[in-house]
Amino acid sequence: MKIAVLSDIHGNLPALQAVAADIESWRPDMVVVAGDIVNRGPLSLDCLQFVQQKQVSQGWQPLRGNHEDFVIACGFPDAPQDGVEYEMWQFAHWAYQQLNGDVKALEAMSEQFSWSAPDGSEFRAVHASMRGNRDGIYRNVPDEKLAAQIAPAPAVFVTAHTHRPLIREFNGCLVINVGAVGAPFDKDVRASYGQFTWRPDGWQAQIVRVPYDRAQTERDYVTSGFLDGAGPLAQLMLVELRKAHGLIYRWADCYLDAIQSGAITLEESVRELLIAEDVRPFLGAPGWVL
Repeated sequence: MKIAVLSDIHGNLPALQAVAADIESWRPDMVVVAGDIVNRGPLSLDCLQFVQQKQVSQGWQPLRGNHEDFVIACGFPDAPQDGVEYEMWQFAHWAYQQLNGDVKALEAMSEQFSWSAPDGSEFRAVHASMRGNRDGIYRNVPDEKLAAQIAPAPAVFVTAHTHRPLIREFNGCLVINVGAVGAPFDKDVRASYGQFTWRPDGWQAQIVRVPYDRAQTERDYVTSGFLDGAGPLAQLMLVELRKAHGLIYRWADCYLDAIQSGAITLEESVRELLIAEDVRPFLGAPGWVL
């Protein structure tokens, strides 16, 4: 039995296409998409439609991630339509508009996939953890916390969300973070996904890295309107793509309180972060030139 798991596509169609081609060459029995198909990137609708087509033609199993929830929330009656809070979630509203406000497919997605092998061992996949789809499993997570995140522990627990691949054995459970297709944060610009194989002697797993046309993704940032229409944080997301490393938590730690108090604007905060010494080398067109 062969199972492929990909996740965190984030509207990056060239990366999704490259990973799908690699998966098809491996010829798995099942393919699970562990959430975050949409949002945070330029082609949410295209990526959703791609996965839906694979769901119909090849039985792909899509799960809901936190970014599906973010886009769904944009249609709530109390969703902000202006002001600072709207600006901070403008990229999600942009994705919601790209989907024409039709989030029924996102709402219908399951939050968990489970398969039992002939020996009774369970393979389970979620977006983040059993405690929620924003509760990421990181490399240095203490044993006590990890036990709660995967409980009840299966033979194989597959997660994503952090954009950082991980393989860890814990109390007889193989814990795998498959990383990200569309926006890796481990300083490796290649897309990543997981390959899992069950044989009578047990489970095997590996992380696969796949190169893709990153220049096309940058062009998609422009031609889709994402870079101009999704707010200042879209600039940060483009730099994260180039750097293959997350900046959003650093931005929040440094500036969120000041933005909410009105001491600095969202655009000013992004510009300040982008001129940091370790970030500046990744700037340039089609993003801001500072």
